[in-house]
Amino acid sequence: MLNYTTYLHQDATIWVTFVHGAGGSSSIWYKQVREFRKHFNVLLLDLRGHGNSKPSIKDAFSEKYTFDSITDDIVKVVNHLNIEKSHFVGVSLGTILIRNIAERYPNMVESMVMGGAIMKLGFKSQVLMRLGVIFKSIVPYIWLYKFFAFVIMPNSNHRESRSLFVREAKKLYQKEFIRWFKLTSEINPLLRFFRTNDIKIPTLYVMGGEDHLFLPSVKKLVQKHTTSSLVLIEHCGHVVNVEQPKIFNNLVINYVSDIS
Repeated sequence: MLNYTTYLHQDATIWVTFVHGAGGSSSIWYKQVREFRKHFNVLLLDLRGHGNSKPSIKDAFSEKYTFDSITDDIVKVVNHLNIEKSHFVGVSLGTILIRNIAERYPNMVESMVMGGAIMKLGFKSQVLMRLGVIFKSIVPYIWLYKFFAFVIMPNSNHRESRSLFVREAKKLYQKEFIRWFKLTSEINPLLRFFRTNDIKIPTLYVMGGEDHLFLPSVKKLVQKHTTSSLVLIEHCGHVVNVEQPKIFNNLVINYVSDIS
């Protein structure tokens, strides 16, 4: 089972589950935990191969990684804790996993908060993926990760986010990075399905105004999906919860409280 941490509120019955992105860990939510635990029960988890969810030799994590199998890792933790329903908050690739949970286990999802959401890979993103496929077994993965991080978060005000994700990514192994990178073969058809299927679960997209790779597709999506809304944080890049934590926290706490 994945490594997880819970913070239980004395009175609240509402749960908020945080899902980090590829190369990160639950530690990326360090600017959220203090505020959220004042209002809700909080669940943090480390995705397989990340943080303290390190696979052993005999572990089932050695199987081929798919979005469904990684989604099921999260669901097992939620079920283990007897959480009937939760609000899910994700960033970057974590938003894809949350959307997949909503598709496969809709009764488990109260609402979705998608920070730096990935809902379509544009031309630049697909070029990055192709370069990764070519060099993933040749170049040390941390070089690729640093390059990807700089392309996705290029500005000086994105430095903290870049540094945080690179620091966390250094805790991965080359084989683990390759396992996760192979997921890119699934991503385009999955995202295409998500864009065309309005699941009608309340969804808040929180995007940075400088998230140049992923913002345009989210703007188009919220015009079509009836229960989705978008809040734009100016002078902010991809990792909105790290770059603008006060704004992010206030937006999301108010949203979850209103939905509940």
